[in-house]
Amino acid sequence: MTEQTQPQVEQPTAEEIARHYSAAMDSVNLINAGQPEGMEDAEWVDTVARNKEHLSIMVAKPWWGDTDISALIAAAA
Repeated sequence: MTEQTQPQVEQPTAEEIARHYSAAMDSVNLINAGQPEGMEDAEWVDTVARNKEHLSIMVAKPWWGDTDISALIAAAA
């Protein structure tokens, strides 16, 4: 009988979590700022989709602890 083990979730350092949060907030701020003047509509749609996907991935991380990620959740919706 083969024993199966759960994959270990790597716990980032506080500094790494802060960098992840900062990068995620860049996506939040970009989405919340709206479409820049001169950007084509199709490019904006793609930009928003990519940033929302990034936020969805980040929100799903299990290591946020007490960090308030409500802005990330709202922008990803």
